[in-house]
Amino acid sequence: MSDMPVPDMPEVSVVAHADKAKALHTIVAAFAADPLTRWVVPQAESYLTYGVRIFDAFGGAAFAAGTAYEVSGFAGAALWVPPGHEDEAADEAAEEAFGQILVEIVAPERLDEVTRVLGEMQSYHPVDPCWYLPLIGVDPCHQGQGFGAKLMKYALAQCDAQGLPAYLESSNPANITLYERHGFEVMGRIQSASSPPVHPMYRAAR
Repeated sequence: MSDMPVPDMPEVSVVAHADKAKALHTIVAAFAADPLTRWVVPQAESYLTYGVRIFDAFGGAAFAAGTAYEVSGFAGAALWVPPGHEDEAADEAAEEAFGQILVEIVAPERLDEVTRVLGEMQSYHPVDPCWYLPLIGVDPCHQGQGFGAKLMKYALAQCDAQGLPAYLESSNPANITLYERHGFEVMGRIQSASSPPVHPMYRAAR
């Protein structure tokens, strides 16, 4: 029998309300070089100033649903929104908040193009009940250790237990193969004249 110590396995936990900012800051760090995010917000000062607000408006419903997850002390975070937790009033408020942020940070001459791309992303959302993954990311200094896969497997196990599909938008083409390994398939391609491509992806119920 070997006496070698067994390394600690990364644990996934639900993000407590008091730790919401920690999860959002992890997402900010993870998306600092994301093609779509930095196309929307190319200025570093604006990105770092507004990042938490942007991601809270985009995926913050996960915190209220109890389906915001972190791994290994916020080395990574994933914001999932399960079916049955859509709140029309809350969604409208989040959409209004997100729209206000865009007005504040996007140059007027770019605003129509940015909102058009985001609107096309919305058009791909499945009508039937599914788990939606607005945001998942790992702090760059912790990447390459399997934390993203751990977060993905944790939530997908719940999708499968409920017999429900899952949906996401890949804002970075480099991540498509990762999502495909977890059962997602590309639905289409969204791209404007100057934007990077975005790929809506769907994972059928199992």
